[in-house]
This record gives sequence, C-alpha cells and structure tokens, in this order.
Amino acid sequence: MSTKVYLVADRRCRPIARIISFGQHGDSPYFQRVLEGVHIQRRGPGRPRKRPGRVLADKAYPSRANRGYLRRSGLKAVIPVKKDQQANRLKRGSKGG
Repeated sequence: MSTKVYLVADRRCRPIARIISFGQHGDSPYFQRVLEGVHIQRRGPGRPRKRPGRVLADKAYPSRANRGYLRRSGLKAVIPVKKDQQANRLKRGSKGG
C-alpha cells in the first residue's frame, strides 16, 4: 500500500489545495480535481479567488484533456512536453498542432 499527494502551492511554496490518493493511480486524472480545490484568500474583503494566475506542472500532466481544461479555463500553463509526444505531433505535420 502506498499513497500519492497532489499539491497546489503558491510562489512562496505555501500549500493552497491538496488531494491524497492511492499510489497505484495515475497522476493525470487528479489534475483538474486539485485545481478545482484552489481558494486564494484576498488581502481585503471579498470572496477568495478560485483560479491561479499560472500553472506550473511536470511531465506527468501534458495530456490532451488537461491542456483542454486549462485552455477552457483561460489559465496559462508551463508544462513540458514528453519527447515521444512531441515527435508524434511533428510527424503529423500541420494536423498535429
């Protein structure tokens, strides 16, 4: 038995949202759920923000579903692309994106 922790943190590495799952599960399905748990407190009065300014993630999260979610949400992301995915896109030419 093992577990994984999915964490959203701000620029100062303070945790904002987290999810704990079984260790055998994939990383990508939890991407949207952990981002939906974001609540950033404002300095003054008002409701907390529910969207971060940018998303920085590792190579486990460049799936088409995650990129589509970020695009629909209007979030700017920095997610490196895996070499094999990049090669497949280049192979498809103008249809590959």
